Amino acid sequence: MDTAINASEQSNALAAGFKDPVHDAQECFRAIMNAMARPGTEQSIQEVDLAPPAPLTPTVAAVALTLLDYDTPVWLDRPLMTSEAVKSFLRFHTGAPIVKEPVEAAFALVADPAHLVPLTSFNQGSAEYPDRSTTVVLSLQEFSKHQAVMLEGPGIKDKASLSTGPLPPVFWDQVSANNRLFPRGVDLIFSGNGRICALPRSSRVLFSEI
Repeated sequence: MDTAINASEQSNALAAGFKDPVHDAQECFRAIMNAMARPGTEQSIQEVDLAPPAPLTPTVAAVALTLLDYDTPVWLDRPLMTSEAVKSFLRFHTGAPIVKEPVEAAFALVADPAHLVPLTSFNQGSAEYPDRSTTVVLSLQEFSKHQAVMLEGPGIKDKASLSTGPLPPVFWDQVSANNRLFPRGVDLIFSGNGRICALPRSSRVLFSEI
C-alpha cells in the first residue's frame, strides 16, 4: 500500500505545467489583472489542460504558475502543505520558496477555504511598503450560490454584488476590517472551475443582500 502511495506521489510531482509558458502565463496574468481592476466581476482563466496533484486545483495552479517565482514566498494551508506532490509541483514549476508562517508569504494558496486562517495572520504590508502584503488565493469557490455582499470602491461603478463560498462565518467581517487598513491589507483572489474574481484591499463591503 505504501509503495502504491509513494508511486502516485512521485508521478503527481512530475505533473506538467503550462504547455506554452510565456503565452499561457500572459493570458492568465491578463485575467488576473482584469479581476483586480474590476472587483467582484468573474473572469475566465486559462488553465490549458493543467492536471496538478490534488488538492491543488487546475485554476489555482494556473494562478500559481503565473504569479509565483523565486522571489515570492508562498504559504500553503494544511491540505496543500501535507502533500509532497503539491510542494514538488510548485517548487519545480515556479521556484517559489514555501514558508511555514502566513505572515512570511507574498502569496497564500488555500485548498480548504471554509477553514481559512484569520486574514490578520497574513502579511499586511507596511506604511512604507503596502505592496508587500499577502495575496490570498482561495480554491473551490462556487459563484452565485451563496448570500451576496455589496461592494464599492475603486474599479466599481456605483456598487457591485459578489456571491462566493464556501468561506468562514466571520469572513466578511474580516474583509471589512482589512479594508480599514488601506493602503495596507491583503488582496484576495477567489477561484473555481476556470473562473476567478478578486477583492483588492481597496474594496469596501457595504451589506449583505437579502
